[in-house]
Amino acid sequence: MIEFYPQIRSVHILAVVLSGSLFALRGMFAVAGARWPHAAPVRYLSYTIDTTLLTAALMLLTILPGAMFANGWLATKLVLVVVYVVLGVLAMKRGRTRGIRWGCYVAALATFAMAYGIARAHHPLGFLHAWLA
Repeated sequence: MIEFYPQIRSVHILAVVLSGSLFALRGMFAVAGARWPHAAPVRYLSYTIDTTLLTAALMLLTILPGAMFANGWLATKLVLVVVYVVLGVLAMKRGRTRGIRWGCYVAALATFAMAYGIARAHHPLGFLHAWLA
């Protein structure tokens, strides 16, 4: 399956960009108090993007050598993904006040950016590594 690595990686990156963009758009609607369209095609698009993202991530995890993850960047990224999801839920649905929803939305976007930076840099500090080194 290693021969398909470039294609799987490209699909994963595209799904990350699409998922993050969709969250940013939905989040703007949610914190502004506007209603996001809940039509079936919109829901299915979100499900399809997230399923593709997870599938590609699991495929990459199985084909990459274990030494690739020795410095902890993947574990750090996975923790940030969980934090991103929790903050996203608070921003979209569970935040009690508009201020909490805005704060969680901004924090979720920052967490997404940090996870993306970690994935690109293959270092637990992400893009901050270049500034701190």
